[in-house]
Amino acid sequence: MLGQEAEGVSHAELQPIVWLAGATLVSLAILWFATQNVVLLGSCAAAMVAAWALVNFVRRTRPVEASLQMLPPDWSITHAAAQLSVAAIAISDRAGRLVCANDHFIKAFPGLKAPPDLGVDDVNREHLVAAGRAAWRDGSAQIEMLSMGERQYGVKVARAGTADEYLLWRLAPIERLDIESRAIELVSGRIGRAMAQNGVMAVSIGDDGRIRAANIAFTLRATGSESEIIIGHQFANYMRMDEAGSVFFEREGRRGLPIRLLNIALAEDQANGSSLLLAVDEEGAKVERGLALAHVEQLLSTLPLGLALVDRNGRFLFANDAFARVLDLLPEAIPPYPGDLVIAEDTAAVLDSIRRYGSGAMTSGDIAVRLKERPDEVIALSIAGVRGLGEAAVLLGLKDNSEETKLKRQVAQQTKMESIGQLAGGVAHDFNNILTAIIGYCDLMLMRHQPGDGDYDDIQQIKNNSNRAASLTRQLLAFSRQQTLRPQILQLPDVVADVSSLLKRLLGETVRLEVHHGRSLGPVRADPGQLEQVIVNLGLNARDAMDKGGVVHISTKSVSKDDVRAMGSDILPIGDYAMLSVEDSGSGISKENLGKIFEPFFTTKEVGKGTGLGLSTVYGIVKQSGGFIFAESELGQGTRFDIYLPVHVGEAPVADTGKKEFYRPKDLWGSGRILIVEDEDMVRAVAERALVRQGYVVETASDGEEALALFADGKRYDLVVSDVVMPNMDGPTMARNLRGQFGDIRLLFMSGYAEEQLRETISLDNVSFLPKPFSVQQIAEAVHDALAKE
Repeated sequence: MLGQEAEGVSHAELQPIVWLAGATLVSLAILWFATQNVVLLGSCAAAMVAAWALVNFVRRTRPVEASLQMLPPDWSITHAAAQLSVAAIAISDRAGRLVCANDHFIKAFPGLKAPPDLGVDDVNREHLVAAGRAAWRDGSAQIEMLSMGERQYGVKVARAGTADEYLLWRLAPIERLDIESRAIELVSGRIGRAMAQNGVMAVSIGDDGRIRAANIAFTLRATGSESEIIIGHQFANYMRMDEAGSVFFEREGRRGLPIRLLNIALAEDQANGSSLLLAVDEEGAKVERGLALAHVEQLLSTLPLGLALVDRNGRFLFANDAFARVLDLLPEAIPPYPGDLVIAEDTAAVLDSIRRYGSGAMTSGDIAVRLKERPDEVIALSIAGVRGLGEAAVLLGLKDNSEETKLKRQVAQQTKMESIGQLAGGVAHDFNNILTAIIGYCDLMLMRHQPGDGDYDDIQQIKNNSNRAASLTRQLLAFSRQQTLRPQILQLPDVVADVSSLLKRLLGETVRLEVHHGRSLGPVRADPGQLEQVIVNLGLNARDAMDKGGVVHISTKSVSKDDVRAMGSDILPIGDYAMLSVEDSGSGISKENLGKIFEPFFTTKEVGKGTGLGLSTVYGIVKQSGGFIFAESELGQGTRFDIYLPVHVGEAPVADTGKKEFYRPKDLWGSGRILIVEDEDMVRAVAERALVRQGYVVETASDGEEALALFADGKRYDLVVSDVVMPNMDGPTMARNLRGQFGDIRLLFMSGYAEEQLRETISLDNVSFLPKPFSVQQIAEAVHDALAKE
């Protein structure tokens, strides 16, 4: 018995193996029906073989009694394999019983019955019966379409198992091919975007004529905007047809070009049903387009405007010389794409605009961009869509606005100079108050010391340095055009002749002075002393620019209206001028510094060799005299300053022939009541002590309101000495109130601003002025003269 067992396998041992092998084969068959995946099928087969080997090993190592107790194999592994399929899977035996089924089958055919008992009608039941018989006989069979209510299935049947004792049923639902949905997906998806990038417009239309889907090229062309919603609108509303049968976009009007439509019917039996439309621009023959493009390029090359043609992909096709000139590039140095011309932040905007205008209607627009070569300057890039020129889709335009940019810079420079002038004037005014106190206290201290005293020299040194500071404030006031001028009618050659001797000594032996005068110069109205300062400052500036010596050339000439008109200057008004030029052969001025040379305290000299107020003073004097000054310079080529003063029209005033008297010290002792109105405590204190020393009875007020209160209390004064600019109530307002309420009161205004400017602002008669900073002697003289007026 043992020998027989060793030589063979009993029926009890063979039965589990048969069951396991059958289940394995059925599972593999289901997996193949479900997935059609060779790799997955091979992996599962290998796993099952390994499992079978393991079972066989266990069977051989255990007693026969244990193997006899093994139960028939369950269908869990088969069910798991069937679950991988989206189809309904069922397994039936030869008796027609349902052995295993996946969840899809259970949900689709409730009742847990095997085919053909699926609840179908008689016709479909016969198809299932016939398919089952064919599968038992031939090994497999199929049904193209099995109808069950509104659902349709494709059925496949295969014989399976080690002994071919099972039928494997696969019922896959048939998805009706909705070609209209596929067309919508195609137009709206990636393919539709690819067509739009290549200039192809695509739109899907339903059988009712309404738009179901459209790519961005069609939407942009039909509506002018990529984001416009046109789904559900009638396609015919966006199109029009002329008498010749050509099709156009309605919104483009007569400017539009005809388009070519390709109609693809989606329903085979319905010619007027849903369809897919592809549209492209109707263009002529390639030869005609080539000739047209050549003519256009020839025309663009002759225009002074910067123009270029770009294709739909954003690549340059043509650019004229003016376009390259605006970019400061050679024509052959223009990059292949417009986006390469601008800074990184503007690249996306340029490319997006080219794409929109290249695929949309023939419209135009401007975008602001910044070039890589000039990132601080914003320029306008004009973009227009073009059609009928072959590959050309976009026309780019750049305006050569170098002159406009130059004018803007000049206006900005002028505005900046005005602002700096106001600041300089305010600083000088406040500084004058401080200097007034310093100089005044120095004068008071000097009155208590005699020459030779130890403190006398120190006090005198403080006063001298204060006077130097006062000269700097006068230069600031000259720059801000707030100094006091004494204009006269004069000739420029006479002024140059008067200052030439002094200027030669100042220039030194290594610098030669050359003077040349033109003919028929008209008279000008200016302060001769200030003009002399202008010439001296320009001469000294030229000397400092020539370390090894050189030539300073001063010339004058007449400039007529026609000459000014021919210059084409946007700053110099049309008129007759007398021009004064100062030119040197020095090292020149760089471009970045040329626009700053008139600013106060700006200098390129070494520390301690210049205050930076020389040219700013020149600028202020010229502008206050009604003139204009221009500077031209190149490094290594010297510098030239041209001053244009308007020719004076009218008769010159009668010259004063009286003999000048020598100055005689005045008797400054006086009597009377003086009211000092000043908001600065130190200035008010100095003025009070200076006038008390001269014998006056002095009272003070800190502002205009306090002064009015003193008059309201009944007090009266022979002279009111007042500052002009004060908080709460300024000096002129106080003066008008005093004269309106208490009669004609004598007034003496103290200020660091120009007398002419103050007289225009104050508009009061019988008013005296005392410029700041002043000394004790000067305020005593001013008060004495003001009281002496009748």
